[in-house]
Order: sequence, then C-alpha cells, then structure tokens
Amino acid sequence: PAANENKIPLISASATADDITLDAQGNVRPYIFKTCFSDSFQGVMMAEFALNDLAGKNAAILADSTSDYAQGLSKAFIETFEAGGGTILGTEAYQAKETDFRAVLTNIKALNPEILFVPGYYEETGLIVKQARELGIEAPILGADGYEAPKFSELAGEANDVYYSSHYSPNDTAENVVNFNTAFEAKYSKQPNAFNALGYDLGYFFKDALERAGEVDSEKLKAALEETDGFEGVTGVVSIDEFHNPVKSITINQVVNGETEFLKKLDPK
Repeated sequence: PAANENKIPLISASATADDITLDAQGNVRPYIFKTCFSDSFQGVMMAEFALNDLAGKNAAILADSTSDYAQGLSKAFIETFEAGGGTILGTEAYQAKETDFRAVLTNIKALNPEILFVPGYYEETGLIVKQARELGIEAPILGADGYEAPKFSELAGEANDVYYSSHYSPNDTAENVVNFNTAFEAKYSKQPNAFNALGYDLGYFFKDALERAGEVDSEKLKAALEETDGFEGVTGVVSIDEFHNPVKSITINQVVNGETEFLKKLDPK
C-alpha cells in the first residue's frame, strides 16, 4: 500500500476486513491502523454472547456463500462457539440477491437449533428473519453489522428475539454518547448512525495521537498510535493491539417487535 511505501500513517474507521492491517503472510502493515473492529471479532463476540448471555448449547449457521464477510464471520463464530463447549448442528448456505430462503430454512428447522447465526447483509437477512419466523423457527437469530440499516426492519417485519453486533447505538445511555447524539441532532437535524460516530471518534483519536507525538512527524505519530491505551470515544474505549487493531467493546442491539433497541456493551475477554 502507498501509505506503507511512503511511511505515512493511515487510519481507517470503517474498513472491517481482517486483512487491512495484515499482509498475506500475516505480517503487520507498519503504517496501517484501524479504529473499527474486524469482521472476525464480531463472530467471536456473537458466539460468546450466544454461549454466555443466551445460554445456547447448540447452533445452526445460515451464511451467504458468495460473501467473504459472511464466511469470515461464520468461521470465527464456529471456532469460538465450539471452543466454548457448544455444538454446531449444521450449516446451510444462500447467495446474495436471493429472495426465497424457505428450502434451507426448512432444513434448519428440522435441526431444532437453540441459536441460529445468520451473517450477511440486510437485503437478504431481513427476508431470512421474516421467513424463519413464518416457518415457525423460534430460536434467537444472531447477526452482525450487516443488519445495520432501516430497511432491515422493513424486510424483517415485526420480528423479535433478533440480536446483532454493531459499532454504536444512538440509544446507548452512556453520558458521552448522549452528549454526542444531542450535538449531532442539533447540527444536522437527524439521528447519527454508526458511521457518523466512527468518523467522529477517528478525528479525536488522531488528535490524541498527534498531541502525544508532540510534532507532525510520521515516525513519532506511528509510535503514538501504537501506544494508544484507553482512548475514550463514543463507540467505546480504544486501545491498539500488536496487530494495529482496536481492542474495544462491541455493541449488541436487539430487535423487539420490529424495532431496534440497544441491549448492552460486550467487552472482549
């Protein structure tokens, strides 16, 4: 990447792919950093949520076979869920742009899972949730930030017992989040979304590192970014790990009667 070649620190607030900060050999890209968590991290945290908060002992997976995003989430969920003592009863697949998922959902219903993990994007997952409930699948349905869109609720209908991970919730009652929401709505006359919050944090994250660097110098800024520990943002408290990824809590949202609500912050172990 050009940033590495020119030794200029680059920070992304929205590039969630696992390979942003690491090259194909697994080596850290020295000048690349992220303030958003990685896709695989969401899979890990949703598996822990399924095991610990929902007391799930078994699960089924329905994932988009055409999406690296969905496949990465599935892999991380399965590995963490099984490591925690859970059993994966079976996996099914769908493809982007499909609209009828009843055949694969019928297969899943026969497994009678306690948890159904459906990583993917809202265009398909909203319909999957609706059709699963119509078929009588009552298990909690879990997903990730691909559900994050108003259209999801429209497609899913008045769904319940649906949970997904996100970077932020405007319904979080933490003081700094409430203050951010109030200021944002006063300026823009609308509620902030996750990208607004991530962008806001990125600006202050950079400011914090630059102040600690003491001057505009690429090497000193890189060192300051690597040393970040406990930066308080509206999307969580951020520390940078050895792979230049953030260690931060994840937001769990739940869908109640078709409406998305903030449930809790889940801290990494």
